[in-house]
Amino acid sequence: MEILTPSPEVRLTVAQCFRTLTTSTDPKDLVPALQTLNSYLDEGPGNKTTSSQRAEFRRAHFTRSLQFLVSNIQADWVHSLTATQRSELWDGLFLKGPPEQALLVLMDGIGEQSASAGLDHLVSITEKFLQRCRLADLLWYYCQQTSPSDSPQLRETLLGRIVCLPDLTANKLHLNNKPLFLPQQYYPLLAAEMFTALEKTCQALKDGTDCSLTFVAQTLGKVCVQGHSGLVLAVMAPRLSACSRSDMVWQRVSWKLFENVPQRWVESVLTGLVQAVNGPEALGRIIGNLVLTNKKAQFVITHKMLLLQYKYETRVLRIILGYLAADKDRRPLLIQVLRSVSQAWANPSAVKHTPLEQQLYVSKALLLSVSLLNDSELQELRSDLIHCMLDGMQSHLDSSVVRIRHMGMVVGECLSSRLDIGGAALKFEYDQDEETRELLSLMTPGTGDEPEDEPVNVVDSPQETTETTPHADSEASKVDPDSDLDSDDELTPYDMSADQELSKASPPRYLRDCLETLTSSDDPVRVELSLRAAEGLVRKNAFAAKEISVQLTKVFLHLEDKYNLSGFLSLRQSTMVALTVIDTIPVTQYLTTEFYSLNYSLRQRLDILEVLSLAAQELSKPITETKDQLISVSNSSSADLNPYPGDNPVHWRQEVERRIQSKTRRLTKGATKPPAKATPNHYAPVAGHFFFPLLRNFDKPQVTFDLLGTDHLVLGRLIQTLGLLMHLAVNAPIAAQMGRALLDFVWAVRYHVDQTVRRGVLFAVCSVFLSVNSQNLLVDLSDQLFETRTWLADVAEGDPDADCRSLAVQSLVLMDQSLKKQLQDPQALSLES
Repeated sequence: MEILTPSPEVRLTVAQCFRTLTTSTDPKDLVPALQTLNSYLDEGPGNKTTSSQRAEFRRAHFTRSLQFLVSNIQADWVHSLTATQRSELWDGLFLKGPPEQALLVLMDGIGEQSASAGLDHLVSITEKFLQRCRLADLLWYYCQQTSPSDSPQLRETLLGRIVCLPDLTANKLHLNNKPLFLPQQYYPLLAAEMFTALEKTCQALKDGTDCSLTFVAQTLGKVCVQGHSGLVLAVMAPRLSACSRSDMVWQRVSWKLFENVPQRWVESVLTGLVQAVNGPEALGRIIGNLVLTNKKAQFVITHKMLLLQYKYETRVLRIILGYLAADKDRRPLLIQVLRSVSQAWANPSAVKHTPLEQQLYVSKALLLSVSLLNDSELQELRSDLIHCMLDGMQSHLDSSVVRIRHMGMVVGECLSSRLDIGGAALKFEYDQDEETRELLSLMTPGTGDEPEDEPVNVVDSPQETTETTPHADSEASKVDPDSDLDSDDELTPYDMSADQELSKASPPRYLRDCLETLTSSDDPVRVELSLRAAEGLVRKNAFAAKEISVQLTKVFLHLEDKYNLSGFLSLRQSTMVALTVIDTIPVTQYLTTEFYSLNYSLRQRLDILEVLSLAAQELSKPITETKDQLISVSNSSSADLNPYPGDNPVHWRQEVERRIQSKTRRLTKGATKPPAKATPNHYAPVAGHFFFPLLRNFDKPQVTFDLLGTDHLVLGRLIQTLGLLMHLAVNAPIAAQMGRALLDFVWAVRYHVDQTVRRGVLFAVCSVFLSVNSQNLLVDLSDQLFETRTWLADVAEGDPDADCRSLAVQSLVLMDQSLKKQLQDPQALSLES
């Protein structure tokens, strides 16, 4: 290595130029001084400086010269130069010398300058610096150095200036920032400059010159870790994939580039690259066997992106697993991944405590991994997969969330068909949706890389168009010549859609006949007629319904669909709702008592909760039809008694006003209807009969019913029903007492493992804050509000279920609004004092 000795001649010449520029104002002296400084950067044949002098100037005096120019940017001698002289001599020093030194001086100058013409001048030079590909020269300069010649501190500073240039300029220029400095333009430009440096590196390696990719790799890593991997790798990944397809030198350069990325930035680079490539083959060509040589890369690819993170699309999973399966050296990692994913999918704790989106992501990874196994690997993992299938299906099918159950069914079907257990594959009945169809499609291998060349638009030739169009026209124009003679085609068919089949049996006219038929008859026709007529008879004759309401409710609660009748469940439920509305207290007492009784199925208990909810909703609605009907009847009778309008002295005024209103056009019109009159809430007086009996005996396990044990679905539905009953009791006198009891009840199960129960708890809390008056909330529930708020904040931040987090946020908002409203009320404050 040549040792450079300081040259006194260069140092004296540079000092003389500085002295001239500082003291003289005559352009005849200023221009030669600047030309002398520029001569140390020119490589032309007419240059009188030697190569050693130019090297000495670049090494020891170039940065000092640029700093001198920046410090004198507002001096008079600068403004005495013409625009051409300033561009060639002043700006040229920044654009022709070592780019790393020029960039550092420019960025420091921009940071130190205040808003002025000098700042605009430095910004303009920086813009030219980027436009003239000086970043590529900078990166190529470091590629030529096989061993670092500068200090680590200087290199780290330079990396920061390159990567953070948009941030530095935005903080300084604010709204006056240049478009080229914006991230959307700068980072794709930086990616193109890095690729240019890689091109020069490939050519140098082919010519037998050693190069280093350390600085380029550091630049790539720092850009990605700062969150710009998408913009950079969207430019670099397709080019690297295309160049490495048939060129082994390009493959080696690409592999070396990602090997040299510092460990602390490997994750950001790999996650961005996996999302930017077109397929697993492209990923293999770009990074090679990096997962085998770099432990951090192996952890990111085989564990973190598959089991810890779940934000990626299915395409990313295909790329990762396809990359592991594409090479024989990497296939052991595929087996390792499959074992880890299968354990995570079958873990019952994970099913209960991880978000549904993560469970879906793991299910996709499991199915894709199994689809990539060959026969020998499948036999090796057969026992593990069978255990995974059985344990995982049990955990998923036990869940109260429908999507999780469907997930377990689909994965069980796919694994059983792939393993071919006993020649018979599992088959479940479920409604297929987009999610299940996507899971089923994962068992078919992907097509590999997408085409990376520019797409060629395939357009039908004019000849083909002209050949097909007459053919189609001729086919369309073929008509039966005898078609006009078929007059029967013009006859309209008779509508028989409303016809009903004549039945020998007639529908019952009395409720006791319905009861007798449903309890003793075996005739399907009579049973169906009684079932369909029951609700109407209950609502038509309330007096008769009250006599046998409890007995009829008991019959319908235990009624079974022995004859597979159409709409059986809805007819049965609507009749029980009608009975509850007509004779509320006795029927409600019966249903709430039977909810905790022995020998009832979970379906019957859920039916009881649904009937209570629907009946409470119906009772809470204002009932004005009867009054309206009475008014209309009275009006009609009075009209018959007073047939002559003149008997009413006010009638003629109303008639004239009506005619004026009908003949008048208005662009805007106010409210034409009077405000609705207040009507009594039929649910408020009986709310306690619905609510409080459901809170008893919940902690006493029965022989066939364990509410706080395994029957999570019923517990979640019970809490949701209680929350609905609480919400319907808004402004009722008993609402505060109901709210306190409900908060006490749900407090014991607020951290339940099942997400359906937690959703119900949060819904119940929302109902309390919506229904209880703000004053009662502050006075009666003040001792519980602080703990409730703390718990809601924890749920909003850390619950694995997205719906639970959303409900917790809504509850916090409602709670804060109620308390703020109450604390701002002066009357409430006086009551508190």
